[in-house]
Amino acid sequence: MKQGYDIERILNLLPHRYPFVLVDRVLELEPGVKICALKNVTINEPFFQGHFPDKPIMPGVLILEGIVQAGGLLLAESLPPETHSQVCFSGVDRARFRAPVIPGDQLIFEVTIEKQRTRVVKMSAKAFVDNNRVAEAKIMALIGGKE
Repeated sequence: MKQGYDIERILNLLPHRYPFVLVDRVLELEPGVKICALKNVTINEPFFQGHFPDKPIMPGVLILEGIVQAGGLLLAESLPPETHSQVCFSGVDRARFRAPVIPGDQLIFEVTIEKQRTRVVKMSAKAFVDNNRVAEAKIMALIGGKE
């Protein structure tokens, strides 16, 4: 089980850059099985300027993006290196948002591989703040196709 990825390793594995990197640290990773990753939510996030100025709430679509990025890190450590550039997020099902995420929260993403075929990976994901589930979804990635 791999632990303690810092932001440098995350940036080496993900194509995302500021302000769109939504994973700050990997807390736990078991290749081919699951990942637990962290996002520190701060008032300095650019999206809080407009969502909403008087009551900042992290947009649900960005919570989902953080989930997908955590899933991407899991796949980067689970698949052969030659396929990394061919992995593409391809779907989300049963997304639910249960509580708001606000500045000062530590958002924890837990993503587990449910089913893996040659070209398709299905994952189950949950997001937590203080051990309370704030979101969940089923996500899917496609491996292959055009680079």
